[in-house]
Amino acid sequence: MSTYRFEALTAPRAIALAGLEDGPDGLAAAALANLERGGFPNPIRCIGSGAGRFADFADLPEAPDLVVLATGAGAIPDHVAAAGQRGASTAIILTPDVGEDLCEAARAAARRTGLRLLGPGSIGLSVPGAHLDASLLALPPKDGDLALVSQSGTVAAGIVAWAARRHVGFSAVMSLGIACDIDVADCLDHFAADIRTRAILLSLDVVTDARKFMSAARAAARAKPVVILRAGRHRATSRPITTHTGALARPDAVYEAAFRRAGLLSVDSLDAMFSAVETLGRQRPFPGHRLAILGNGRGIGALAADRLADRGGTLAAAGTLGNPVDLGVAAGPEAYAAALGPLLADPGNDAVLAVHVPTARSDSTEVAAAIADTVTRVRRGGARKKPVFAVTIGEEAGAASRLAEAGIPRFPTDSDAVEGFLHLVRYREAQDDLMRTPDSLPRGFSPDVETARAIVARALANGQTWLDPLAVSELLAAYRIDSVPLTLAPDIDAAATAAWGIIAGGGTVALKIVSPDIVHKSDVGGVRLDLTSEADVRAAAADIIARTRRLAPEARIMGFAVQPMIRRGQQRELIAGLAEDPTFGPVVVFGRGGTAVEVIDDRALGLPPLDLRLASELIDRTRVARRLAAYRDVPAVDRHAVALVLVKLAQLAADCPEVRELDINPLLADARGALALDARVMVAPGATGRRSRGAYHPRFAIRPYPVEWERQLTLKGETVTVRPVRPEDEALFLTFFQSVSAEDLRLRFFAPVRDFNHAFLAKLTQLDYARAIAFVAIDAGSGLMLGAVRLHADANHESGEYAILIRGDRKGTGLGLALMSLMIDWARVEGLARVEGTVLRENRPMLAVCRQLGFTARPDKEDGGVVKVSLTL
Repeated sequence: MSTYRFEALTAPRAIALAGLEDGPDGLAAAALANLERGGFPNPIRCIGSGAGRFADFADLPEAPDLVVLATGAGAIPDHVAAAGQRGASTAIILTPDVGEDLCEAARAAARRTGLRLLGPGSIGLSVPGAHLDASLLALPPKDGDLALVSQSGTVAAGIVAWAARRHVGFSAVMSLGIACDIDVADCLDHFAADIRTRAILLSLDVVTDARKFMSAARAAARAKPVVILRAGRHRATSRPITTHTGALARPDAVYEAAFRRAGLLSVDSLDAMFSAVETLGRQRPFPGHRLAILGNGRGIGALAADRLADRGGTLAAAGTLGNPVDLGVAAGPEAYAAALGPLLADPGNDAVLAVHVPTARSDSTEVAAAIADTVTRVRRGGARKKPVFAVTIGEEAGAASRLAEAGIPRFPTDSDAVEGFLHLVRYREAQDDLMRTPDSLPRGFSPDVETARAIVARALANGQTWLDPLAVSELLAAYRIDSVPLTLAPDIDAAATAAWGIIAGGGTVALKIVSPDIVHKSDVGGVRLDLTSEADVRAAAADIIARTRRLAPEARIMGFAVQPMIRRGQQRELIAGLAEDPTFGPVVVFGRGGTAVEVIDDRALGLPPLDLRLASELIDRTRVARRLAAYRDVPAVDRHAVALVLVKLAQLAADCPEVRELDINPLLADARGALALDARVMVAPGATGRRSRGAYHPRFAIRPYPVEWERQLTLKGETVTVRPVRPEDEALFLTFFQSVSAEDLRLRFFAPVRDFNHAFLAKLTQLDYARAIAFVAIDAGSGLMLGAVRLHADANHESGEYAILIRGDRKGTGLGLALMSLMIDWARVEGLARVEGTVLRENRPMLAVCRQLGFTARPDKEDGGVVKVSLTL
């Protein structure tokens, strides 16, 4: 449903309230008191018995935009049905403890009339700017530009109470409760487009629809800062853990990987969220990451610098005054003003932290006033609005007030201020990541998908849960992941024979047990290394069988894997693989390898699909990444080869959804590349995830590149490749725009376009395929771009707005008609009801194509120079 009827929820023209029979201490009475306290200017109608009340929703003089329900749980579905039949648009269900059956009944009743539901178990909604407080909050939120969305009502109430003491305001506060209808993703879509909201604060426990959440979160994070706090991060997982990668992919780590991929600013406590609220309430994100520190004492400045270093921040290079700048214990307002001015003008830092500890000779309010006046004067002078953070120790209301008036975030401790600074730095980095152009895969890489699928299908047909070692080797080979060759030997004699070929060549042998019932061979002593003779192999095999029958008597022994020993020397032991998360589906795992990976816990996770840039960042987030560089006489690891393994694993997860866990441990890496020394793969039949609109992939939280929409067209004897746009197409688009006439650009963008900068091009090439599509046409001979069409669906996924641009020398070839037809086909498959567009009246060729395709056209009422076109699907 997304943002459908959200305007009626946040700006209702009339409200109806049911539940006052519970008396003056009931939820309904509290909600009515808050509505009256907030000064809601429109009618508030009460349902129930008593003077001035209406017996039923049918008796109301007008259909309410918003209904507030605080009745008994059993009556909720009937009230929802009655409100919907009267024409109500939205309802807030304050009633707690509404069971699953009643919740489903209420949802079904609401869907029959299109009624949107907030709750049950919500503590309500507050929109201060509209004087709407349909909530159970003890304190009315102040008006501001932060939107707060929380699954927990108590967390929402705590943040509002904290904000009130610090003069931080909200564009809206929304408590979701059970969220039987309106969920976090719906709220993200709404507040991302809300011009009154500058930043969004989220508090959530669980994500129920990962693909919907990720799509909304990525869209919102591109528009404005989104800060997220997750409760229950260390709740134990209920899924069985069978591999090292499965153990490393704990739910909290997967959630963090998802938040990072979406560009959200994740915090781990209410204190950290409060710090983010303070920062975002006063300071916009800024470029750079170097902090200058100013204080009236060497110790307090050093503490701030230490905290910055501990948290991975960057201290700006020392200028003429040093960094931190020590003004001395007696420093007053004049000293702060004199030092702050040059720091604000210094290009060697990106932000300034001013710390003041009150003394008998230095008043906090006067120093705060000097800081505020200096910052205001510098900013009015036209200089760059460099961010300033302030720490004033103690509860000085005057100091806080002066800083707030100047828009300077104020913190009680240096630690809080450093956290606030880093919140903005990390948000800016997340935005840069969202807008950065990724590397493309090497042109020569083409996995043998059919072979891989056949391997998995064969194992499932045989009732296997784990692929045998030979099948694992073949699966990795299908994706060109190098592994150590092996021979499967069914018994001791066969193992000795296979080993002889290795030994005769001067090598040594590794012998490993093969059993579908033993995941970790070391648990039963099922691995023997450095065997140098057939006799050694026979003795080792016999001992392995004896130990296995004693330690795991039920395990089926299928034989042995015989491999040549690999001398590790300067190679680093890594782990790479796939794990299955019940919420977000497949995750790629990377970290330090070995038998104690869970104890070391040096790992990073990423959601597929991955490209080389994302894979490289995944590597960088681990401690072992530092060991991949050269040191002493050890050359650096080929990081590109390691990153490519991660990308290939992500692609394998897309191609073979039956692969549920994959464990390469260790993955040996050195200057020559990466080699899988040992691997295991778990498979399961069927799709466990969700079916999205259009292209099907059962488990990915982020919709992968829709390869099924690639086409080869023949237009007037010429072959044209048409495919969905990829992020790496930025250079292709730049060359295309440079070859398009200024007039064609004006017809496309409705204004002259001269600056094809990275941000402009990234918006055209970095798509969320769950919400938008763009098809690019490329000449098969020259590789040059000939044109493109795009369609962006609205948040409700009901209609989409299109745009198209064709190179001038290809007009009249049928290319525009072919691209428009393909775009319409995509819209139909996606389930859109309409395709819409805006065309300049003078653009007759485009209007002719629209008529040919069945679009209706009507003049724009507000602009006579444009025509609105629409196609009902």
